[in-house]
Amino acid sequence: MSRKTLIINGSPRIHGDTAALIGELCRHLHGEFTELSAFRAELAPCIDCRACRNVRGCVFDDDMRAVYADDFDALVIASPVYFSNLPGPLLSLASRLQPLHNAEYYLGNPTTPRPKLGGLIFTGGGKGNEAGAIRAVRPVFRLLNASGFDEHTVLSMHTDTLPAAEDHAALDGVRKLAAWLNGAQ
Repeated sequence: MSRKTLIINGSPRIHGDTAALIGELCRHLHGEFTELSAFRAELAPCIDCRACRNVRGCVFDDDMRAVYADDFDALVIASPVYFSNLPGPLLSLASRLQPLHNAEYYLGNPTTPRPKLGGLIFTGGGKGNEAGAIRAVRPVFRLLNASGFDEHTVLSMHTDTLPAAEDHAALDGVRKLAAWLNGAQ
């Protein structure tokens, strides 16, 4: 059985720092992987219509199907950090996990996604304050039942002076993340 990894990319830059680390990850990943771009995918943000409080699922039929399908063994979220938080489109994607929350709290019929491994890759410049972004992404991993991201977080937080493609610690961290996702302990 081939391992499947879903990589959620929160960066608008096709050839930027986050892309460099995703590329390195993919070079070392075994099995299948799919990249879902929060900026380029067809994704509507949650509009708080509250339909998922009464009926399982979301009223929007868009690229969130890749997340809702829950047919992946590992989840990696890779993103730049903007003003100590996630970029807007990634926050919009996260808002679409509301049906999972509402299945448990309003419908009394929790959706428990199958267990999966979780990894996190953050890039950023400036002062490198990623704490707020980590807090914002934690519920995404919890709702999608992905564990291990606390121990498997890769940071390249000085990209204004050291591009991620030249950040040897981050590149090594991404290779270690890939090895862990591939099953090496």
